[in-house]
Amino acid sequence: MTTPSERRQALDDILEQRVLVLDGAMGTMLQQRNLTAADFGGPVLEGCNESLNRTRPDVVLDIHRAYLAAGSDAIETNTFNCDSISLRDYGLENDVRELNVTAAKLARQAADEFWTAEKPRFVIGSMGPTTKSITVVGGVTFPELVEVYYQRAKGLLDGGVDILAAETCNDTRAVKAALVAIERLRAERGTPIPTMVSGTIETIG
Repeated sequence: MTTPSERRQALDDILEQRVLVLDGAMGTMLQQRNLTAADFGGPVLEGCNESLNRTRPDVVLDIHRAYLAAGSDAIETNTFNCDSISLRDYGLENDVRELNVTAAKLARQAADEFWTAEKPRFVIGSMGPTTKSITVVGGVTFPELVEVYYQRAKGLLDGGVDILAAETCNDTRAVKAALVAIERLRAERGTPIPTMVSGTIETIG
């Protein structure tokens, strides 16, 4: 079992020398498993990949391990839509913390299994753009989005991730909301929080 300080030092050392190799998509790997409604926790939850962190942790762990065995330096948690806005579609909006913590612990378990001094492995907390957007589709305010990102990021950090990633962002104000939330957590915890942002350009501009 690694400690946060060990991982932070190892991450700093590696980034001084080279880029990290990340894993691939979680969703397509899950689709290949031909999961049934029962795997997700029932027909109402079918298609909610985040529910699998509770109902089929073995499947999620297998995917993490496959990417690590292929040589990934870092793996992302199964939490792309693990926020109160997206989970509301499945009636799971009150389970944000539990699902994020659980997902982070699963990824942490897999990463620690493959960790060696020669090749450390890291966990990235995946935070997708939610199903709302201040600019593109509306339906959410900036303060609301900050709180959404804060809750999910807090759960991911409590579960043991090394890096937070606001990914597939299609709205710069959503990026700002994520960064404001992460800064709030950094101030509360008094420690740096490695952060990544990836964006996507919509065809509508």
